[in-house]
Amino acid sequence: MLSASAKPYIDASVPVLRQHGLAITTVFYKTMLDAHPELNNLFNQGNQANGSQQQSLASAVFAYAANIENSAALAPVLERIVHKHVSIGILPSHYPIVGKYLLGAIKEVLGDAAVPDLISAWDEAYWLLAGELIATEARLYEPNGNAEKQWLKMKVAKKEHISDDIVSIILVPNSEGELPKFKAGQYISIAAYLEELKLRQIRQYSLSDAENAGYYRITVKREKGDEFKPEGKFSKWIHQHVREGSVLDVSHPYGTFVPILSENSPITLISAGVGITPMLSILNTLVKQKASRKVAFVHAARSEKTLAHYDEIRDAKFALENLQTAVYLSDSESDEFIQGKMNLPNILDEDTLKGKFFICGPTAFMDDQWKTLLGLGVNPANIEREVFGPESLSHLL
Repeated sequence: MLSASAKPYIDASVPVLRQHGLAITTVFYKTMLDAHPELNNLFNQGNQANGSQQQSLASAVFAYAANIENSAALAPVLERIVHKHVSIGILPSHYPIVGKYLLGAIKEVLGDAAVPDLISAWDEAYWLLAGELIATEARLYEPNGNAEKQWLKMKVAKKEHISDDIVSIILVPNSEGELPKFKAGQYISIAAYLEELKLRQIRQYSLSDAENAGYYRITVKREKGDEFKPEGKFSKWIHQHVREGSVLDVSHPYGTFVPILSENSPITLISAGVGITPMLSILNTLVKQKASRKVAFVHAARSEKTLAHYDEIRDAKFALENLQTAVYLSDSESDEFIQGKMNLPNILDEDTLKGKFFICGPTAFMDDQWKTLLGLGVNPANIEREVFGPESLSHLL
């Protein structure tokens, strides 16, 4: 618990962080990575270049300060952070480095306003958080032995182009041994050295099929980039260099975007673009379980050419009696799809609105659907979202 002497300084930091948070995190990353270039291997260089990682950390620090005594609000966010940390191999030895440069950045940006008592309060708050993260990460690492042993050598058994710019990859163990189990909705990390960046990089990909004892499946979209976002270097590497027979470094499965599939309440899966991947794992698991609960699968894509694994959605309609599907396409003339923008009020009935909702896709899309669901009277506690990349934490700000 934060000490009584530190709390007033943390509370007073909230408006300051709102104003200067991005400047602080920008200085933090620059000074830390200049002093410790080896840490570039742990950070997504695309997110560093476009500023989204800095913005995400700024909102996280602000959210932590604003909710430091609201454990109910912070707990699910910290749980997601812990899973992400373990998936890339964050160690206890990294925390003193982060603490040093974060406090240094606060001092540099705030200048004379960073009085000793303020810095002392943030030092206390940081280590309070760090201690909690380290302990929880240790519990996640424990079944694997340690951070290094979580990396598995897996072979690409099959690589298939399933739509424009999307490939499906089947991964199998490269040697004898039991494949770690996963829960529908979780992800794995893949690590590889990218010659173009001269760095080892790590990316997370949702598992896109029901659990099978013999393989993992991921579905990867090549992010070509445009005037608003950079090219995806890692997805480009997967599309161009990964072939059947390639051996990859793959982490154990992690992630908290996991529905309780044994429940009988209605469940609605809402996705856009490649955000369909965890939804396919959940849907295929429900099919495997022959679930009787009410299921709504709602997806949006640009066109049939960008629609991944639609055959599995079609097959699920025959396997699940209480499955409702609605696929929205921006460009389609087929009666099988709904043309235009996703419209949840048109397809969700009163019973469905009392169930659980899972959303995955671009941030703006998820924000829109979140607001729509709240407007329809859905309890926010019944809505989960999966973010590919840094999260804004706007719901805590």
